[in-house]
Amino acid sequence: MKLYCTELHGRVADACLQLHGGYGYTWEQDICRMYADARVARIYGGTSEVMKGIIARTLDLVDR
Repeated sequence: MKLYCTELHGRVADACLQLHGGYGYTWEQDICRMYADARVARIYGGTSEVMKGIIARTLDLVDR
């Protein structure tokens, strides 16, 4: 669930940034801060790649 929510948060923030265009990259806009938060969420909560590895080991899809 944590991996799914983190990835979804990133995709939504990216879509919103695309919608806002160039204005989305200025710090005065809320979407810029939201996009930065979405990017860092993929790192500080445990990177998505680490979470995918944990899930794969839990499901016995890879050797331990």
